[in-house]
Amino acid sequence: MTNTPVLFIHGLWLHASSWQPWIDLFAARGFAPIAPGWPGEPGTVEAARRAPQAVAGHGIDDVTDHYAAIIATLPAAPVIIGHSFGGLITQKLLGRGLGRAGVAIDPAQIKGVKPLPFAQLRSGFPVLGNPANRRRAVSLTPAQFRYGFGNAIDERESGELYDRWTVPSPGRPLFEAALANFTKDSPAAVDIGNTTRGPLLFISGQRDHTVPDAVTRAAYKLYGDSTATTELKQFPDRGHSLTVDSGWRTIADFTLGWLAP
Repeated sequence: MTNTPVLFIHGLWLHASSWQPWIDLFAARGFAPIAPGWPGEPGTVEAARRAPQAVAGHGIDDVTDHYAAIIATLPAAPVIIGHSFGGLITQKLLGRGLGRAGVAIDPAQIKGVKPLPFAQLRSGFPVLGNPANRRRAVSLTPAQFRYGFGNAIDERESGELYDRWTVPSPGRPLFEAALANFTKDSPAAVDIGNTTRGPLLFISGQRDHTVPDAVTRAAYKLYGDSTATTELKQFPDRGHSLTVDSGWRTIADFTLGWLAP
């Protein structure tokens, strides 16, 4: 896959630049990686924190179309790698036939996923607890980040990740995902029946509070009747910070091995 484009898509509360270690590693392995931000996202963590409303109001369809437009400019179909809501967007893009392969890491729940563990409800409460947040950009506190992202690492590292990477994010995607099973044309719906799509890998951190392992397994099982390649890899001691914490390289190396011909 030398020079194959790789499109990294982040989720809520992490800036696009948090993918930089992955970009460097994939570039060293001969890929052509990029990590564009969500619609309206400023170019740096500091700028994003100064302008929270720049991303307010954007929903799943907006973000999906934003990345579809980026893919249209690439010289070849990319590998798409997404974390959290980026993992949901990865599935939507792959379902549209826009990627040669996809990796959904602790992906936000798609329509049809039924489990709703308490930990997930608690992680989403900073947004879902106030209906007005649907139109706003919302920031996490260090304690909220510790519970939702950093529960599988020590408190010091969680605090360092919070200081380095966290940004305000739109509340709308969380409401859309939470109501997906009660919405006829939900933007969280994915074409799980597309048998011509590229291979899809789910990665689950089994200590994740934001997207518990049960949610990732339920999404994986929705593809059970598909003849397209769909695989699941679980990491027992990892939480939602698994793409940015000190153990990120284990996840990245596994991803590279899965992509190897």
